[in-house]
Amino acid sequence: MTSILCPEIPNAGFSFENCKRNTLLQSKGLSLPKATKTGTTIVGIQIKDGIVLGADTRATEDTTVADKNCEKIHYIAPNIYCCGAGTAADTEMSTQMISSQLALHSLYTNRQVRVCTANMMLKQYLFRYQGYIGAALILGGVDSTGPHLYQIYPHGSTDKLPFTTMGSGSLAAMAVFESRWKPDMEETEGIQLVRDAIAAGIFNDLGSGSNVDICVIRKSGVDYKRTYEEANKKGTRQNSYRYPRGATAVLSTKIQNIEIETTVQHIEPMDTA
Repeated sequence: MTSILCPEIPNAGFSFENCKRNTLLQSKGLSLPKATKTGTTIVGIQIKDGIVLGADTRATEDTTVADKNCEKIHYIAPNIYCCGAGTAADTEMSTQMISSQLALHSLYTNRQVRVCTANMMLKQYLFRYQGYIGAALILGGVDSTGPHLYQIYPHGSTDKLPFTTMGSGSLAAMAVFESRWKPDMEETEGIQLVRDAIAAGIFNDLGSGSNVDICVIRKSGVDYKRTYEEANKKGTRQNSYRYPRGATAVLSTKIQNIEIETTVQHIEPMDTA
């Protein structure tokens, strides 16, 4: 049976051989490689006639900050955007693939894409790989039926919620939402609430940091506020760390002369006809 993704190559697509290998190694008492911990704070709320999405901009590789200004709010359709947490490559490529399919869908039907359609395509794609694609998503958009907000887990399950958070800083952000969110919030109030939720994740989670990105989706259009606020501004050093000559004692000095010999090879020029 050939794969739908690539008809010319049998069994093409995602391979689960490493999963079987890891299970075999674990059964023999060998330790498995540890997954790299990632950090992110992404949020989304439903406001009056719209959706507000927010994300921080720190990308981490375990304890190393790999990117201080990572873009975590991804384009899906003109009326739909998606926040991604987890593995950066998985979130970017998954959203790009679904975005291209929805663009073809819109051209074929000559209609605006509905948010539930994007949600169905994303959850079916992620469920196909049983959570091995590290993409935790918050999908938001406005269509002819109104604003919609979905929470999508890496294994494919989804929830339709009025407000939600995901990522390592989700608990701090959720505390802000549960204390202050209310139905039919105005846009200005909703943007401030999302900003405070992301800031809570930035200042209370080591995996989240840098700037606050906000995306406001309305029926009339989208306002993507890239670098809405610099939450973690780089501070200035209070003291100088330059010490005058002689401040550190010299215990011993050793000078050694090194002779370097070079050989130059002479190459005769070639005769030309």
